[in-house]
Amino acid sequence: MTTTAADQAMTRSSVEILTDQPVSTWFKCGGRAERFARPATIDQLRECLGIDANLRVLGDGANLLVADSGVRELVVELSEGKFAEVVIDERTGIVDAGGGVKLPQLITETVRRGLSGLETLGGIPATVGGAAAMNAGGAFGQFGDCVQSVTGLSRDGKLHELSREKVIFDYRRSDFAGLRDFIVTRVRFKLAVLAAGDTSARVKLKDVMEYKKRTQPMAADSAGCCFKNPTLSAAVEGIGAGGARVSAGLLIDRAGCKGLRIGSAEVSDRHANFFVAHAGCTAGDLIALMREVRRRVHDRFGVTIEPEVKVWGEVV
Repeated sequence: MTTTAADQAMTRSSVEILTDQPVSTWFKCGGRAERFARPATIDQLRECLGIDANLRVLGDGANLLVADSGVRELVVELSEGKFAEVVIDERTGIVDAGGGVKLPQLITETVRRGLSGLETLGGIPATVGGAAAMNAGGAFGQFGDCVQSVTGLSRDGKLHELSREKVIFDYRRSDFAGLRDFIVTRVRFKLAVLAAGDTSARVKLKDVMEYKKRTQPMAADSAGCCFKNPTLSAAVEGIGAGGARVSAGLLIDRAGCKGLRIGSAEVSDRHANFFVAHAGCTAGDLIALMREVRRRVHDRFGVTIEPEVKVWGEVV
C-alpha cells in the first residue's frame, strides 16, 4: 500500500484525527466526515492544513447541509483552547473572541456586562468565525458593524491580523483582503460602553428575540434562512423596483411554496425561507426541495435566488 504525504502528516500530527465522524448541523441529517479534528492551537490548525489544505471548518452547523454521501475533506472544529476563549474589557468595550466562540453566548455576556452593539444579532446561531465569514445578520444589523479586526490563517498557514479597513463586509459575504478561504481564528470587537443602569441593550435583545420567536419556526430542525435575499435586476410587480433587495421568503411565499414538501423536507408554513427537516429527512430531500423552490420562484418571477445554506460533499 502506498503512503501519501497526507497520511504521513496525519501520523506526525499532534492533533487527534478521528475517522467516520458525524457532522453536527441544525438540520440533524446528512452524511459524515471521513476525517475530523479539533485543533486547540494555531500550530495544530497549521498541522491540519498540512494534512489537507482544502479542509473545511465547522462552525455551529446552522447554515450547513452535508450531502448524504458525506464529506471527504478533513473537517475541523475550532471548539478547543484559544479558539473558545473570550476576553472582555468592560472599561473600553474591547472584546476579543476566538473563532469557535458561540455567538449567542457572546451576545448574552456582553449585554450582561453593559456593552452594546451585538444585541441586534440576537437569535442568530453561529460561531464567531462562521458569523465573520458570512457576515451574519438580519433585519436588525450585521456582524461587521462592530468589528475592529479579524485574525486568521490563510491556506498556506500564514497568520494575518486584518484591520477593519482591510475587510469587506457585504450582504452575507466577507472578503478578508482577498485571501481565499480565510480561516477566522479570532475577532476583536469595539462595543459601546453603557452608563450604569442603562438597560437599552438588554431591552433591544429581548425585542429581537421576541420578534424572531413570533415570526420564525425557532424550535424546528431548520438552518434558518435557506436563500439569500436577491437584488432585482428589473421591477417585479407587487414585489419591488429594479435594483431593490427583496425578501426571498416573500418570493417563495408568492410562488405558492409554503407547505411544499419533498420526502421529509418541508417549506415552513410560518416563514417561507425556513426549510424544515422532519423525522427521516435526508440531505437529498432538502436539496431536492431547494431545487424545486428555486425553479418555481424563477418560473413565477424570473428571479434566481441563491442558497444561503452551504452544502458540503458530492450532490447527485
